[in-house]
Amino acid sequence: MIDLQQTISALGTFLTTSSKEWSISTLPFMVAFLLFFAIYIGINHCRKTWMQAYVILFSLFFAFKANGALMLLLPAATVISWYLTKKMMRLKRGEPRKVGLGLIIFLELFPLLYYKYTNFGLEILNGIFSSNFALTEMILPIGISFYTFQAISYTIDVYKERFPKTTGLTEYSFYLTFFPLLIAGPITRAEVLIPQVNEPKLTDKALINKGLWLIICGLLKKCLIADYLAQFNNLVFDNPLAYSGFENLMGVLGYTLQIYCDFSGYSDMAIGLAALMGFQLPNNFSFPYQSLNLTEFWHRWHIALSSWFRDYIYIPLGGNRKGNIRTYSNSFLTMTVAGLWHGASGMFVIWGVLHGVGLIIHKFASNHGLKKIKNTIPVKATSWLITFTYVACAWVFFRAPNLDTAFSIFTNLYTNLHLGDIYPFLMARPMWLVLLAIGLELHSIRKHDYDWMQEKFINAHPILKFIILLITLQLIINFSQDNVQPFIYTQF
Repeated sequence: MIDLQQTISALGTFLTTSSKEWSISTLPFMVAFLLFFAIYIGINHCRKTWMQAYVILFSLFFAFKANGALMLLLPAATVISWYLTKKMMRLKRGEPRKVGLGLIIFLELFPLLYYKYTNFGLEILNGIFSSNFALTEMILPIGISFYTFQAISYTIDVYKERFPKTTGLTEYSFYLTFFPLLIAGPITRAEVLIPQVNEPKLTDKALINKGLWLIICGLLKKCLIADYLAQFNNLVFDNPLAYSGFENLMGVLGYTLQIYCDFSGYSDMAIGLAALMGFQLPNNFSFPYQSLNLTEFWHRWHIALSSWFRDYIYIPLGGNRKGNIRTYSNSFLTMTVAGLWHGASGMFVIWGVLHGVGLIIHKFASNHGLKKIKNTIPVKATSWLITFTYVACAWVFFRAPNLDTAFSIFTNLYTNLHLGDIYPFLMARPMWLVLLAIGLELHSIRKHDYDWMQEKFINAHPILKFIILLITLQLIINFSQDNVQPFIYTQF
């Protein structure tokens, strides 16, 4: 028999305590979402304001589970951003409104700057002045980088009159707190989500089936491939000198695939959950490891963030409109800022600088004869190999805790890489290699083939969809470890 008192106590504990493991790929969330979704379907036939308030409340509960008391930053940021943006648009055009815009952006950025970069700034000052400013222990609120950028994009779009200034507080709160996007995006523009708030397409069966497809793909990427590969990757990056050059090479390749499957898996699940609720969001990844150059890579990788930096940093700096030198410097500065956005660490800055330099090299080569080379198969193969190798090497600095670790990996690759180590590794980690090979091979699928598979799933019989879902869950259970690995991008 069910112990009612124990059940009530467990429920009370769940509702009143936060958890650092909370995310959309965990079992507690899935159970909570099913209960939420059952009520959501019923309440959707009532007044739209009831549905919106219900989703906002669940989103705030989701934020509380992830952040505890720090979740109060989210409703505070929502109200302040919405109110000040409306006030800004009442100011006189020109200098007064421009000053208002600058002040609002600063206020929207301040919590992010404080929680994410205070200690980083103190470390720099201590290094410059040989001082010993005390560093404070800070917990970075999960998702703060993503909802901050959404707030800033809304304010700028309203200022530039690209989006109406008439958005109500309820619609704006829905937009900024929407729980599928809260932990790790994708960063969604107001023009995409807010117009859908009053009219979710719950009757669009194709959209709902696409949502289920994306959730299945996301679970396979994140909970099967990324989490399994992470086991060995973590060992290599923790102590690269304890492993052979070939094992270091596998760790680098493994992390290159892991970070893609981890983050694109989250994006798939987030977009899929939104689709189940009747909201259509754009894709965030488009086969980035098929890119033939770095410019193309950034059109395919983390599309929401790369387009945000393009529209709100690169283009305002002048983009490519003021000559080649300015174009190169704007690309370099934008990528450096993108690196710093990922975290308060010199390693992220190095990663951003590497991509900035890579973009400059590609733009320079394109302006000096690269475009004249015929696009033959050998040229494409060489271009892909150079791009993939460069991206994979840059990921080493992104993942390594410090420069010594990164240089140890590259030194090991250069001095200790022997073909004789392949067979022992195959014998020791056959399943790891199988998942690595499958993950890389699946990434080579052409987009129209992927679209064909998605369409086949959408049109399949419900029983077949259910069977595919069960097989997915069974695979995850069989390959899962003691707990689900945290999403990589929650730390940003």
